[in-house]
Amino acid sequence: MTNLDTLFTPGLVAAQQPQWPDGPSGAPIREAVEQLKKLPPLVFAGECDNLKAKVAEAAAGRAFWLQGGDCAETFSAATADSIRNRIKTILQMAAVLQYASSLPVVKVGRMAGQFAKPRSNDTETRGDVTLPAYRGDAVNDIEFTPESRMPNPQRLVQVYNTSAATLNLVRAFTQGGFADLRQVHEWNKGFANDPRFSQRYEQMANEIGRALEFMKSAGVDPESFKKVDFYSSHEALILEYEKALTRIDSRTGYAYDVSGHFVWVGERTRQLDGAHMDFASKIQNPIGIKLGPKTTPEDALAMVAKLNPTNEPGRLTFITRMGAGLIREKLPALVEAVTKSGAIVLWVCDPMHGNTYEAPSGYKTRKFDDVLDEVRGFFEVHKKLGTHPGGIHIELTGDDVTECVGGGEQISEADLADRYETACDPRLNHTQSLELAFLVAEMLRDR
Repeated sequence: MTNLDTLFTPGLVAAQQPQWPDGPSGAPIREAVEQLKKLPPLVFAGECDNLKAKVAEAAAGRAFWLQGGDCAETFSAATADSIRNRIKTILQMAAVLQYASSLPVVKVGRMAGQFAKPRSNDTETRGDVTLPAYRGDAVNDIEFTPESRMPNPQRLVQVYNTSAATLNLVRAFTQGGFADLRQVHEWNKGFANDPRFSQRYEQMANEIGRALEFMKSAGVDPESFKKVDFYSSHEALILEYEKALTRIDSRTGYAYDVSGHFVWVGERTRQLDGAHMDFASKIQNPIGIKLGPKTTPEDALAMVAKLNPTNEPGRLTFITRMGAGLIREKLPALVEAVTKSGAIVLWVCDPMHGNTYEAPSGYKTRKFDDVLDEVRGFFEVHKKLGTHPGGIHIELTGDDVTECVGGGEQISEADLADRYETACDPRLNHTQSLELAFLVAEMLRDR
């Protein structure tokens, strides 16, 4: 039986942590942590194990991973409409990918926990005023005032409560009939659609509907068509929160982070001798690691040794974020080294984070063509090496925002101000997400 009190190595450096009032061991953060330790799990160890089995299937080329959701969730946006629209978008994308590839699609939301963000600087300056940087609603508020930007540990308790409410809705939508494949037409209603993709989607929905009716007439009506497994994920960034929500599984005696099914360690916190990697090595959840263009094959192999020394299938996912201009150059050496070592890893493409730039208007944005080109490069590399392009990791919203330029709607840099609503990085809107799904579906079909 694992002892939580001695599980994690003390004294390790934890990068990207908030500057809490009274310091990292002061009364405010201690009080919040004690509250969190007493709360029930948000997810269950058995669900994490189920997801791990599906990761293993995707790593073997027998499934495809689709992970999508907000760059940074906010408390104010955790509404029923916003959550439903994100789920709708992911379900639509999954239907397109599954129909084209005949592969099961593992559906994972950047939801119910993605409330914290790493920052390049601890402070932000506007004019002659310098305040703490906004680190996500888990830490402080985006409003630029001294009161709003003061880190507040009680926000971690609010993260828990908002995540619980979000998961409650997610489970209701995905298990209560909303995710029934017979609803595939309904998912497309209520959106402002590019007619090219809405028509294409409706044609696919009609074909799915006819296939379902045929199966029903033949006496085949499986429950798996009526509901879906939908998993939650977030970056395991604020270690006080993650450790407070780590529990010992009564079945196995092992530790699980019950704040989410799948957690990942970011590019800025994956130091091999750091506290985040130590934390990830001690929990049984399936784990993701973000790999940028500076990652060496030696780095990747050291992470495999640290996080999955027994080579457990489904344990480890490498999420590559190289940028469209570097994916074809930087990815092959990593995939070759890991494959040659015999390590079982799911390779997932994050085509968002390597393609961010600042428009002349000052808005951070991404070009849809760059996003698409990085995915295309990801598939090309794996095809050349004979390995599996296992999935995609997308920052998206179900709403018709104007945050990324291009796509079928031809959003321009001048359009960004129309509906730029993200709390941090730019997201694909609903139509751009669906367009990307159709384009990825073609790659899957031709893989």
